[in-house]
Amino acid sequence: MPEPNQAVFLSYASQDAESAQSICQALRTGGIEVWFDQSELRGGDAWDQKIRREIRECALFMPIISANTQARHEGYFRLEWRIADQRTHLMGKSRAFLVPVCIDETREAGADAPDSFAEVQWTRLPKGQTPAAFVERVRDLLRPERPHGAAATEALPGAVGVPGPKARSLRMTPVVGAVVTALVLVGGYFAVDRGWLLKPASTQSALPAANQNQAKSIAVLPFVDMSEKKDQEYFSDGLSEELIDHLSHAADLKVIARTSSFQFKGKNEDARTIATKLGVNNLLEGSVRTAGHTVRIAAQLIRASDGTDLWSQVYDREMSDIFKIQDEIAGTVVDALKATMSGGDPDAAKEQNLEAYNLLLKGDFFYSRNHPSDWSQAMEQYQHAVQLDPSYALAWAKLGRIYIQHTGSPELSLAEGESKASDALQRALAIDPNLPAAHRWTARLFMNIRWDWRSAKSEFERAIALDPNGPEGANSRVDLTAMVALTTGRFEELIPLASQRLARNPLDLSELWFDGWILYYGGHLAEAAGLQRRLLELDPAYGGEHGELSRTLLQMGKIAEARSEAQKEPDEESRLRMLALANWTMGRGADADMALRQLESKFADSAPFDIAEVRAFRGEADTAIIWLERAYTLRDGGLLFVKVDPLFRSLRSDPRYKAMLSKMRMPE
Repeated sequence: MPEPNQAVFLSYASQDAESAQSICQALRTGGIEVWFDQSELRGGDAWDQKIRREIRECALFMPIISANTQARHEGYFRLEWRIADQRTHLMGKSRAFLVPVCIDETREAGADAPDSFAEVQWTRLPKGQTPAAFVERVRDLLRPERPHGAAATEALPGAVGVPGPKARSLRMTPVVGAVVTALVLVGGYFAVDRGWLLKPASTQSALPAANQNQAKSIAVLPFVDMSEKKDQEYFSDGLSEELIDHLSHAADLKVIARTSSFQFKGKNEDARTIATKLGVNNLLEGSVRTAGHTVRIAAQLIRASDGTDLWSQVYDREMSDIFKIQDEIAGTVVDALKATMSGGDPDAAKEQNLEAYNLLLKGDFFYSRNHPSDWSQAMEQYQHAVQLDPSYALAWAKLGRIYIQHTGSPELSLAEGESKASDALQRALAIDPNLPAAHRWTARLFMNIRWDWRSAKSEFERAIALDPNGPEGANSRVDLTAMVALTTGRFEELIPLASQRLARNPLDLSELWFDGWILYYGGHLAEAAGLQRRLLELDPAYGGEHGELSRTLLQMGKIAEARSEAQKEPDEESRLRMLALANWTMGRGADADMALRQLESKFADSAPFDIAEVRAFRGEADTAIIWLERAYTLRDGGLLFVKVDPLFRSLRSDPRYKAMLSKMRMPE
């Protein structure tokens, strides 16, 4: 049997999600790893295989039993129960991995559970209320030093114990014993309550040999600006980002994305806490001090479980050596973690004017910070970089990127933005035909502005081929799959890709948003709402997200909640749109009309697609088509969603709607 990779598998009916969540949170707070699938993306071969593997390899299987499970003879939790029951037969007489938990007054005789569940000790946790003693008992069951003959028929402390009719000793099996020694001692994969959460089990310094692959995970923390004037933040940030990019080309190394690792900038948190939040076992940190044409870089690789320095080095070099230093640091880290760097030098095109490189880093700094007016400052830095070094392909590509992202804004008209973006990207590719970033953003130009799906597909595929293991390749893969989903309505491949990207960027709000809209348009409404709520917990003022959650709740039929979320939305356009929809659904016609009038009077030029949504939802086909035509003329970005938007259901048989899809060259 493979080494176990989960401590506790929590199985529950959807109606018991709240109680299951309480139990899960208590266990995780106690440092216990839990598989708790809230995705609702259940069914199909991929899901079936994953669940079978997790149940086969878990240390403890914890079925949540209630009147809901008693009443439902079908459901995915039933499949999980059957798989767990099959495993008990393979294990022979031992039932040590079963820990049934009842959250109401359901009796064993009427629980309709497998016989193996009745042969072990049950625990009652009314409504999922989980005392500390229960958590300690579960932790005790997971301890590798627990004697194999230790009895466990007593009720778990702090709970109402009710022995099953065929209760027998619950023994510690080799499977349970192996799971803790096989666990990675730090970090964890945390995908907004949809995956694992590993927490430190001890301060043991060495990772078990069987799990060396799990050790290959790292976050590069923002290097600290130690220069005398404290004016080199852009440079220290840039170095950190370059190292992330270098390390991302290691095929078997999990590297956390910039936006998540930079969440800890300026914060005094210990290595273990940071690693746990980011889901990694190793951290790379350091400092930068510049003086004239010289630079001192101190770098340190830390094993987060115990704070051990795996490697450290101080470099005193000329600024002209900065690219060699980056390569050397990345190569040393890859060697230390026994990872495998993919072929090719992703940064071969970076040997250019150092002053232009500095300008590029300043542009990246403003672009990533994303404060008001920062986009214009970023654009100026990129423009200065290409003026200073017209052969700087990456600077041209990043200039094209920023034009695309702001085309159609008050500062950059559609025609001007498209022309400037096209020119910048053509220049980048003329200089370096093999630059992945230039191919990716050329694809985005075709997709976002021109709706030329075939050309976009070709460019995305080229970027993937050029950078198969790097960030541009990974992002292009997601972009391409998203484009296919939007034009065909098939989201099956996009959902796992988005989850993988979120795993590498677990604290990035934009990734949470991205996953949320994918799940919404893919029809997985409950999970979409869960992610949207998670995002709002992290940032209650996140623009548009109350509106996104409101829209999801509307589709779920939770109209009062949808209206309540709409009222919380700080963004006026999003708030008016959702109030128009929610009030109309509730029969509050006057309120709906008022919100719609305000929406049309204030946002006719900036949000015609959203207005068309409201009109279509109200069944006003003629007016909806007029607004769609306006959106087409203005190249409203919302039109990318026109084929999959459920608010347009009433128009889908309308020939004018089909003609609009045809004009956008959407595939049949």
